[in-house]
Amino acid sequence: MNIYQDRLIRLRARMTETDTDLVALGPTSHMAWLSGADPHGDERPVMLLVAQGFAGFLMPALNASSVRQVTDLPFERWTDEDGPNAALAQLLERCGAAGSGHSVALDEAMRADFAFLLVDAMDTSNRRFSADTLGHLRAMKDRAELEALRVCAHLNDTAISAGFAALRPGMSERDVARVIHDHYKSHGAKPEFTIVAFGENGAFPHHHTGDTVLQNNMAVLIDTGCRIGGYPSDMTRCGWFGDPPPAEFVQVANVVEQAVQAGLAAVRPGACAREVDKAARDVIEAAGYGEFFVHRTGHGLGIDIHEPPYITATSDAVLQEGNVFSIEPGIYLPGQFGIRLEDIVTVTDSGAEILSALPRSIWVP
Repeated sequence: MNIYQDRLIRLRARMTETDTDLVALGPTSHMAWLSGADPHGDERPVMLLVAQGFAGFLMPALNASSVRQVTDLPFERWTDEDGPNAALAQLLERCGAAGSGHSVALDEAMRADFAFLLVDAMDTSNRRFSADTLGHLRAMKDRAELEALRVCAHLNDTAISAGFAALRPGMSERDVARVIHDHYKSHGAKPEFTIVAFGENGAFPHHHTGDTVLQNNMAVLIDTGCRIGGYPSDMTRCGWFGDPPPAEFVQVANVVEQAVQAGLAAVRPGACAREVDKAARDVIEAAGYGEFFVHRTGHGLGIDIHEPPYITATSDAVLQEGNVFSIEPGIYLPGQFGIRLEDIVTVTDSGAEILSALPRSIWVP
């Protein structure tokens, strides 16, 4: 049995548990996770429909041959000349979901016009998103997924180290990002994203790496990730370039590190995501920097760089073994600097396991 057959079996079991008649996926990461298929996405409707007795694709004939190379699931093909409606009606019939009253879980990342096409064809108001079916399964990584994420995380260790080691006065943020990207590519990885922020730019959590030039006595923040074998990495480290860092920089760095440690200590199977957020946030608030921690504590990581579970102050998500997410508290002082320290962890029976090995200590030359 291959991984896609196993995932289909698990999805059908979950559909039984959630009283779901049909799961409908667009050409998104959900489809890729379940079937291995990642068809070309444009305005032509393409969907994977899963019922207990049947699973198959609504497939534009234009793309059928290429997608057939990666999946044995049946296709209901349609051409530009004929349009998708008849093929969709036939696919729903084969799924036992024709007519009204059937419950459907919709891929939340599916194009809205695809979703409306399906809902109109089913004539049902019993619809919701896929969080408690496919999303539930994707949030619990299997052994192969965890290994892929570890490999990518360890490459990030060396890429960030290369970025800091390359720092020289007169370099731009873009120059440092180029060093990191070259490191990824030389190791067979694809750059996913890179934030390099010098000085006060670090106070922007999602700073756009630009032409700011490194000078002595500047804070440096690097947040970067790559992709290997379909899975990404994500890590943030900070440093100080020049003379020994000022007292406030050291103080803020220590507070953020303590917040990371508190978040890590709160991770356990059965804990709510909001408990992890609170543990990290309480440390920063107690130190007097609460107003400068302006984002959630973390996000899930899998095929997508951001996916459930989200580690927020309002999340009721219950952590389970195999969940993978970031813990990344930060303090952002406008006009001065920002410090964010980020590790990716997985939930084990004994708590949080960090997937990477690079220390969180503040880099200094």
